[in-house]
Amino acid sequence: GGHRRVDVLVTSYDLLRIDIDDWSSHRLFICALDEAQYIKNPAALTTRAVKSLEADHKFALTGTPMENRLSELWSIFDFLMPGLLGPYARFRERFESPIVGGDDAVARRLQAIVAPFMLRRLKADVLTDLPDKLESVVYANMDVEQRKLYDAHEQRLREELTAQRMFRKEREAARAAGKPVSTVEVLAEITRLRQLCCDPRLVYEDYRGPSAKLDAIVDLVSSAVEGGEKTLVFSQFTSFLELIAERLRKAGVAHYSITGATPKKERVRLVDAFNEDDTPAFLVSLKAGGTGLNLTGASVVIHADPWWNAAAQSQATDRAHRIGQTRVVSVEKVVAKNTIEERIVRLQQTKSELADQVVGAGGISLASLDADDLYELLQG
Repeated sequence: GGHRRVDVLVTSYDLLRIDIDDWSSHRLFICALDEAQYIKNPAALTTRAVKSLEADHKFALTGTPMENRLSELWSIFDFLMPGLLGPYARFRERFESPIVGGDDAVARRLQAIVAPFMLRRLKADVLTDLPDKLESVVYANMDVEQRKLYDAHEQRLREELTAQRMFRKEREAARAAGKPVSTVEVLAEITRLRQLCCDPRLVYEDYRGPSAKLDAIVDLVSSAVEGGEKTLVFSQFTSFLELIAERLRKAGVAHYSITGATPKKERVRLVDAFNEDDTPAFLVSLKAGGTGLNLTGASVVIHADPWWNAAAQSQATDRAHRIGQTRVVSVEKVVAKNTIEERIVRLQQTKSELADQVVGAGGISLASLDADDLYELLQG
């Protein structure tokens, strides 16, 4: 029929990328991006397509915390106000590197530039009638057997790191001369330490001793069941979730699980079932549980292991602490006593303060830790 005048056009990021030739012939009055974290990677085709749109006014909305990559902030501003933060290489040199390195003055300078264009609403301001969120740390004390394994690994890694720091200059010279330099996979070792904190079976299949955390988590879920409350359990290790599931089965506690491998449709089905029925526990992996899940059926949230990024951790908590929640939400962070986990929690606090200065979000990622940070993690 005839051409009707259309006021609002709605499209998805994927379709925009495919239809970009049609879009480029139009000038829009307003272009608003929802879930703007989709354009955080400047090199992606979708990002390039979005940035080629012409509009008099541009808005970007995101509820996803800018994690430790200020490049995400740069990319969104490169859409909104190209040129405000200069080319990325310059931005990285002027702002990103010094800020990640802990330079507060530079963080404040960046804040001063972007603040006038950012409207940040905290959940506390918007949802004034949301019930409280009570956070506490539950310390799990390792048994002799688990402790021995953990200490041996930690000691070995500590010695390795000490050697690496002592011979840093020699290593750099050797590398410059083109000689091979062996470095222990420190990050992989740190992951192994964290797995030993959860349950030694994640590292040694034939381990048959106790796991302090597994006991603590099953106790927390059981007492929630007794109190008539439902529980979400988050972990970064799907293999740990499987061990938790096995223990819950033995204890006769019904549960659902979602990991990154769970198909979308199945996710939706499980989430709806959990909010409606009386299944007491829902196990969720970090990869699957960051966004989009509404699990207000639960009022107890257990973090089975501390995450590097405090913002991502509270985003996971908010699967339960959101509109529709009628009960006080208790958040239990289970931490193995006298281990690297306690130090991760400390590091989260110091690094979050830095991130707060710039965007009021964020935290750390493993990639942002330097040798000294790693060394600190191993010094009790």
